[in-house]
Amino acid sequence: MRRITYAGDTVITTDDVAEALVELTAAVANYGRAEAVRIPIVLEPSGRVDEAELVIGVGNDVLSAPVEWDADEPDFSEGADDLRAHESYTRRVEGAHLYAVDDEPPAQWDPDLEGFRDA
Repeated sequence: MRRITYAGDTVITTDDVAEALVELTAAVANYGRAEAVRIPIVLEPSGRVDEAELVIGVGNDVLSAPVEWDADEPDFSEGADDLRAHESYTRRVEGAHLYAVDDEPPAQWDPDLEGFRDA
């Protein structure tokens, strides 16, 4: 379980939700935006499951730290999947590779245009 610190307050969620939230926060900030998201949380000390709404991205710091947790961990995998399904979430492509500086760049690449000439 992880404690998320945000805007001077803290909430507790699962490791997978915390990891996805931090990744998505960085990705949204990388695009120079801020967006509202919901995450599943556990309320202390009752252990009741609820949701928290956060604005993530530029200007919104999110800290994830481990927390001792003796009770059963809730299944928040759907909440983590929702964060990973966000359009800004960084996706890793299987088989993708970068070329070295000394290698010949792809034929359509134009460094003066900072991208491809033709799609």
